[in-house]
Amino acid sequence: MIDKLEFFIALARQQHFGRAAEECGVTQPTLSAGIRQLEEQLGVMLVQRGSRFLGLTPEGQRVLEWARRIVGDTRTMREEMRAARRGLAGHIRLAVIPTALAMVQKLTEPFQARHPDVTFSVVSRTSLQVLSLLENLEIDAGITYLDNEPLGRVTSVPLYSERYHLITGVGTPLADQGSVTWSEVADLRLCLLTADMQNRRIINQHMTEAGVSPKTTLESNSMIVLFSHIRTGKWASIMPRNVAESFGFGEEIRMIPITSPDAEHLVGLVATHREPFTPLVSGLLHEARLLAASQAFDRNLLSSDGSAVLTS
Repeated sequence: MIDKLEFFIALARQQHFGRAAEECGVTQPTLSAGIRQLEEQLGVMLVQRGSRFLGLTPEGQRVLEWARRIVGDTRTMREEMRAARRGLAGHIRLAVIPTALAMVQKLTEPFQARHPDVTFSVVSRTSLQVLSLLENLEIDAGITYLDNEPLGRVTSVPLYSERYHLITGVGTPLADQGSVTWSEVADLRLCLLTADMQNRRIINQHMTEAGVSPKTTLESNSMIVLFSHIRTGKWASIMPRNVAESFGFGEEIRMIPITSPDAEHLVGLVATHREPFTPLVSGLLHEARLLAASQAFDRNLLSSDGSAVLTS
């Protein structure tokens, strides 16, 4: 039945029989037959059918929840048995918000050094996409904001706090100040992440609290695009300092703290809440806790509940 449940999950994700079959590596007739057999075994209709996929029935929505749980547990069992035979090995799929991409290597490098048979794939996604991919079993873990918008049922490990800076060229307005306010920054020609990014929603929120609106003349979902425009000296941006430092800016770029308020938001590793975790996810959560604890020790900073928090 497991293969049929995987067919069903793929169909719910793709909402198209042909694409679901391609994802599962089978023909469309094979996938369709598997779904029908699953319906016969369960005694309910799962899919609304017409000339094309029309959605899941109410029973299908409930079965989808069970299917994700059963398939997830099956994968966990298989990974655990494989780890018992060969040690930790396999592939970890990570989805990361753009502002956290620069720190991923702090997690992946030591983990892979300890477990050389583990490989990674890392993709950039919005915070909402990270949670959706987790729910659909399309990734193993994500890195996203923990304290700004609802996360749902996940296990999380705090990694660091984002603090926001004005990133601008030397000689531009406000570049010679030791700190700036959100209202002052609003008057600049800004390039920012697109509105679907939680980082942008956070910036808009603090601007609104300051009673202003940002003068955004360029948007992108790519940090590289934003940095290339900052380098022209014609645009400024708002981003965490650690992100800007990762691009190796020289003396021509200023990074100025934004105050009133001195806002910060928590970023961390998230994984679908499941006991037991797969060995790979369990190992990654452990690595995240080691990373947070080591840097918290260096900075002598602990959160009120005793978990480690890094500052950027």
